Amino acid sequence: MNFEHTEDRRMLADSLNRFISEQYAFDARDRIAKSEHGFSKEIFQQFAELGVIGALFSEADGGFGGGGFDIAVVFEALGRGLVVEPLLGAVMVGEAISAAGTDAQKEKLADIINGVTVAAFAHDEADTHYERTRVATKAERIGDGWVLQGAKAVVPQGEQADLFLVSARTSGNVDDEAGISLFLVPAKTAGLTVRGCPAIDGGRVAELSFDGVKLGADALLGAEGQGHATLERAIGRGVLALCAEALGAMEAAKAATLDYLRTRKQFGTLIGSFQALQHRMADLLLEIEQARSAVINASAAIDTGDRVTRERALSAAKFSIGRIGALVAQESIQMHGGIGMTWELPLPHYAKRLVMIDHQLGDEDHHLQRYIALGKESGKEVAA
Repeated sequence: MNFEHTEDRRMLADSLNRFISEQYAFDARDRIAKSEHGFSKEIFQQFAELGVIGALFSEADGGFGGGGFDIAVVFEALGRGLVVEPLLGAVMVGEAISAAGTDAQKEKLADIINGVTVAAFAHDEADTHYERTRVATKAERIGDGWVLQGAKAVVPQGEQADLFLVSARTSGNVDDEAGISLFLVPAKTAGLTVRGCPAIDGGRVAELSFDGVKLGADALLGAEGQGHATLERAIGRGVLALCAEALGAMEAAKAATLDYLRTRKQFGTLIGSFQALQHRMADLLLEIEQARSAVINASAAIDTGDRVTRERALSAAKFSIGRIGALVAQESIQMHGGIGMTWELPLPHYAKRLVMIDHQLGDEDHHLQRYIALGKESGKEVAA
């Protein structure tokens, strides 16, 4: 397998890293993350103009990338800059529309790619605990349309979203895989209430309440009751994006720690010369390389046709990222000493983001169990 990026991806990475370093310095990012909106619409529009959002979509959908490595390149750069703009929602909602949308629904992709429409993924509920099939929000068919009733929790940048991808149960029990349907819900739909709050790692999240929300027949994405496969594909893209983002954050934390070890003196000696710290740093570098290998494996697998291979690679990567991300956060802060806990320093913000990425779209325990379950599923298929 050739692990070298294409020339187009290298150029995209260079331009994106340069833009973030020049326009998204830590002080600017901190102001944006703590702002009323939770992100900068101007910066988001600039990302679109740079082609960053377009790189997340295939040519058939109006973009110029869309592969696993395209997603990884973009989100690794975003992770280095702790970017809070809603590109994760764009890639997840865009994947669902691309996979199951009608021609009319796919017309919405152009505005997502151009940064005109902010899309948000609304699937998690208060008691789902990462289980993808657990959907209590209900959609009832009324005439030619639908009525939604229920709630969604922790929707990233939900307050500023223009369009939501919402999962709802149209049949079956609350944990059934069958009976899940997907709907495209405009933010200004009557009966939809959005309540936001700051996120612990920057930006904002929202809770959505659906009180008799009436939707037309054209709101249904894909076939009724068969949304799980589309949901899985969208979440898979999101998992890869988060893993790549975490890798970028790890690289930034590593660079900051190495710089500190090379400049901080104790008793007149650079602390980087202490053998104990050298050993800890070497172990950390090896772990980060393992994380990179996991992201590469997931990037390559996400475009394969075999579902089990794809999903196992994604869960393996998310498990690795969760474990290694927590280790990088802990070790980087400990090797900085007391200053590592100083909120004015970028490092603790990277550490917090790494910890919180573990809890998005399934933590390491969840994905370890899922990896094992998928292996058993694969074994049964071989035996059959």
